[in-house]
Amino acid sequence: MRSRLAARSARLVLAAAAVTALAATTTACGPEDNGAADSAATASAASSAGSGGGSDSSSSESPSTSGSNSSGSTDKPDSGNKTDSGDGEKSGYGQSCGTNDLNFTVTSESQAGGYYLVTAKAKSGITCYLDINTPSVGFGSGADGVASPVGQGGEDPIKLTGSTVAYTGINPKTTNSDFGKEFENVIISVTEEDANPAELKLPDTATVDKPIVTNWSTDISGAVPRII
Repeated sequence: MRSRLAARSARLVLAAAAVTALAATTTACGPEDNGAADSAATASAASSAGSGGGSDSSSSESPSTSGSNSSGSTDKPDSGNKTDSGDGEKSGYGQSCGTNDLNFTVTSESQAGGYYLVTAKAKSGITCYLDINTPSVGFGSGADGVASPVGQGGEDPIKLTGSTVAYTGINPKTTNSDFGKEFENVIISVTEEDANPAELKLPDTATVDKPIVTNWSTDISGAVPRII
């Protein structure tokens, strides 16, 4: 009986020793395996971080590249537009005069029974030509207030620039009757088609009946209106 118990005890001791050894082996292998896994994880993380760093660097370059393109594409069209605008302004020199290219003055003169002398001068910086010999002149909006040309004076064309001026004379009343309409302003334009006529304040009230107007002239004596 004792020999059996001793043998059984010996087997139990050996089994316990084996379990202990196995546990020790498992414990010893666990940290090593974990360390290898950690090393692999660390290497993978480092690789990912390196890859991520490259991605961040590309993103930071993107705004810089975009800014460079934006700057280049914006500046060139602007400068082009300014150049076109400047050229557009210069192309206006030497063209036919429009009414709004000119400054007008009106004075009352006593010659030939009295008339209004209109002086036209190009505005500052403008050079233009009076291609149409006779201005379009009228009092009010009615047809009876339109001045008829008398064919006096006339130079074709007249270049207006700087201090150069052109004259035209207007006689508001050519009849001997007491009939007539009174006006305080006269409307003048360089052509009948001009969309921007000038309305000039007269130095006094005019009695209008069958008005007449002379051609443009650089000689003031050619602007005295007379019925021929």
